[in-house]
Amino acid sequence: MEQCEAIGTPEQAAKLKSVIESSRETPGCLMHILQEAQEIYGFLPINVQKQIAEGLNISLSEVYGVVTFYSQFSLNPKGKHRVSVCLGTACYVKGSDKILEEIEKELGIKCGECTADGLFSIDSCRCVGACGLAPVVMIGDEVYGKLTPEMVKPILDKYREETK
Repeated sequence: MEQCEAIGTPEQAAKLKSVIESSRETPGCLMHILQEAQEIYGFLPINVQKQIAEGLNISLSEVYGVVTFYSQFSLNPKGKHRVSVCLGTACYVKGSDKILEEIEKELGIKCGECTADGLFSIDSCRCVGACGLAPVVMIGDEVYGKLTPEMVKPILDKYREETK
């Protein structure tokens, strides 16, 4: 297999190695290790998946299959501010698709991507349980409801200002 470019720090690699070594004898440990790896790196690039596969003596395709099956895992880096747009029925009916379009336009990225500066990433979800506030966007743990496209820029600007 072709050598993958290194991702992360030596400390992160050592931490992942420790997680693998302490868990490898536990039946069904792959999910736990993947969760820990994502916590360490923030996402699961191919070289991290390869380290896990080699550490557990399983195929890379088995690891990749689990990573791509479960929506909790990400193959791409996430931004400092994770923007999640609810596309559940109540939100969608009230225009969350237009909110998502405006966020993508404002940030210059598409859903599933991260800005080049690492400040923002956009994802969609199916329901945040705040249907009475539809349409809803979450940025980190903050919930923004009853949104209109015109409200997007000032909200994002607030997060841009915080990081200056």
